[in-house]
Amino acid sequence: MTQTSENVTWLTQEAYNKLKDELEYLTGPARTEIAAKIAAAREEGDLRENGGYHAAKEEQGKQELRVRQLTQLLENAKVGEAPTSADGAVAPGMVVTIAFDGDEDDTLTFLLASREYASAEIETYSPQSPLGAGVLGHKVGEDAQYELPNGKKASVKILKAEPYQG
Repeated sequence: MTQTSENVTWLTQEAYNKLKDELEYLTGPARTEIAAKIAAAREEGDLRENGGYHAAKEEQGKQELRVRQLTQLLENAKVGEAPTSADGAVAPGMVVTIAFDGDEDDTLTFLLASREYASAEIETYSPQSPLGAGVLGHKVGEDAQYELPNGKKASVKILKAEPYQG
């Protein structure tokens, strides 16, 4: 899954199905389960001192936030392969290898994509992250800069950029 500047999220069919299944669970069985927890806690008496009630309500809030996130994500989703960069520039959906501060031995390889697609397979950086935004649009062999959390600038060299094969 990748994001483009048009706010479209490209999903593989597998990723789309997984997120859709999660949404269906959260809006169906999970809502029923949390409603039952709240009802059971409410029957215990005074709600001001009822930790189970407050915990269930907090869980319900987190669950509803995830429902809104998934709904928005799936509404803006396009299923298929993300467009590849025709000019060879770094774009969402690419695996990028960079070298820090010109040191060809200190490298990092990551997938430039939405955090929703993060996996244990490969480190994922969002195109909106400082590093992701810094390398976006640069070509192999070029230097790119991004801002560190302390406000200083860091330089990296783009060593490789190729479409993610999943």
